[in-house]
Amino acid sequence: MEKMDLINEINRLKIEKNAVIMAHYYQRKEIQDIADCIGDSLALAQWAAKTDADIIVLCGVHFMGETAKILSPNKKVLVPDVAAGCSLADSCKAAEFAEFIRKNPGHKVISYVNTTAEVKALTDVVVTSTNARQIVESFPEDEKIIFGPDRNLGNYINSVTGRNMLLWNGACHVHEQFSVRKIEKLKEVYPDAKVLVHPECKGSVVSLADKVGSTAALLKFAVNSDSNVFIVATESGILHEMQKQAPEKTFIPAPPEDSSCALNDCNYMKMNTLEKVYNALKNETPEIIIDKELSEKAVKPIARMLEISEKLGL
Repeated sequence: MEKMDLINEINRLKIEKNAVIMAHYYQRKEIQDIADCIGDSLALAQWAAKTDADIIVLCGVHFMGETAKILSPNKKVLVPDVAAGCSLADSCKAAEFAEFIRKNPGHKVISYVNTTAEVKALTDVVVTSTNARQIVESFPEDEKIIFGPDRNLGNYINSVTGRNMLLWNGACHVHEQFSVRKIEKLKEVYPDAKVLVHPECKGSVVSLADKVGSTAALLKFAVNSDSNVFIVATESGILHEMQKQAPEKTFIPAPPEDSSCALNDCNYMKMNTLEKVYNALKNETPEIIIDKELSEKAVKPIARMLEISEKLGL
């Protein structure tokens, strides 16, 4: 089916089935362009919970579909490709994380939202890259904390808060690959460029940043900044929305260390296509199904995060 035919059919099915399409910033640009809303993973799940749609098509990776289902247990949540996983979530298996917690008793457990429902169920409070620092700082300074699964985000929070959280040894394969050497070379070519870095990056990359933040935070900074040139060290899908919101500015993707690649793409995010979105809507599958007991456990640390965030005015 041709691209425009696919788009027309997707729009028809959305109306027919009272469905909405939600896309993460790292999705292919053609999927971002047909989405009813785009955003970070938790924001998408929160929007899903607020909509009166019967069907949510979550264009992202598997754990994002799970989070949407946890917050919208009575809605049908579909993902275009059930095999679209996440290297970070996959680096933290629930059974292994449970054993890690057991071997380190007396710790509060803080988990990044980029985790499976099973890991969330083992957690005291979930955080995002936007609120992680503030939520960690809301605990007493002497609180013993386990932080998982992203060691880079955990190291960053430790460095800016003076904490000594015990970190799970997980990472995102995309954010691990950015090259300090290549970013420094780009700065030589574009000396006025601001460097935007996601906190899932290694500390050596974070040290080059003019702004460290979530995808949404980096987008907001770029749009509102007086600067006109930016080197962006996060998954390259975000550049599409940056360019849409600030067409007069220049956005340069920070390259990975692999010299054969100009862009640092998440192969899981890019598994979703227009055709798969169409098929998901047409067939109402693959559907995210979560056991009721697991869902009730997994929603508690998310609710705790929202409660703390509200108290902090985040």
